[in-house]
Amino acid sequence: MAHDPLLTVLKLAKEAEEQAALRLKAAQFEHQKRVNQLQSLRDYRLDYMRQLAAQQGQQIRADYYQQFHRFVRQVDEAIKQQLAVVHEAEQQKQYRQQHWMEKQQKRKAVELLLEKKAQQKQLRENKQEQKLIDEFASQQFLRRKLNTHQ
Repeated sequence: MAHDPLLTVLKLAKEAEEQAALRLKAAQFEHQKRVNQLQSLRDYRLDYMRQLAAQQGQQIRADYYQQFHRFVRQVDEAIKQQLAVVHEAEQQKQYRQQHWMEKQQKRKAVELLLEKKAQQKQLRENKQEQKLIDEFASQQFLRRKLNTHQ
């Protein structure tokens, strides 16, 4: 049997889909890592705010209070920047998801073509076999008919 070029196309499509799946997995991991970092920053800010709340009612030096607010603003800015990083990672993840789905669709299309070709080949073989069976049956019928007339 001659090598079907579609088999090569299928092999390449499978490899492309696998690569896209690996990139998607990496993007999902990166996104989750960025989300975790954002949550850590938020938790850190919350803990820091709780420390200030715990000191309420006590005398706090003005320079400590200013330093505290400066630090909270820095944490807020880090949170804002991390939100942008998370958003970018989410977009990358969505892009990778779409790319993987496209590769998956291409692979499935090639598999479908191969399946149709195989069905068509089987149909041709079945017709050829039926034709041979019919010819054989006709020849036997003619032989019997000739033998009975002799």
